[in-house]
Amino acid sequence: VQLQASGGGLVQAGGSLRLSCAASGRTFSTYVMGWFRQAPGKEREFVAGISRSGISTDYTDSVKGRFTISRDNAKNVVYLQMNSLKPEDTAIYYCAARTGAGFINRISTSYDYWGQGTLVTVSS
Repeated sequence: VQLQASGGGLVQAGGSLRLSCAASGRTFSTYVMGWFRQAPGKEREFVAGISRSGISTDYTDSVKGRFTISRDNAKNVVYLQMNSLKPEDTAIYYCAARTGAGFINRISTSYDYWGQGTLVTVSS
C-alpha cells in the first residue's frame, strides 16, 4: 500500500485547508485510516481516525469541532478538512492505514502504512 498526502500549505490563523491522502491498491475499503501530526520538537500525535465504512470517526480533543475526517472508498482517498486553524496546528501531517482490527486506534504503532507527510503552517 502506498499513501500520498497532499494539500498542505501556509494559511493565516482562522483559515482553512483540506488535506487529501490517496491510496494505491484495491483494498482501501478494508483499512482504518488515520491522520497524525508532528510539530517541531514534539512527538507524533493522533489527530483523527475513520472506520472502514466511514460511519465512525474519532478526533483528538484539540481539533474537535474544527476538523472533519472523511473518506471516499470509490476513489481510494481520505480527507481532512481543517477549519478555524490555529498556529498550534502547525505541523507535518501524515496519513496512515491500519490493516488489522477494524476499530480506530489512536496509537501510531498500530498503523501499518504511512504517507510521506504534508506540511501545514498556520501564521498568527
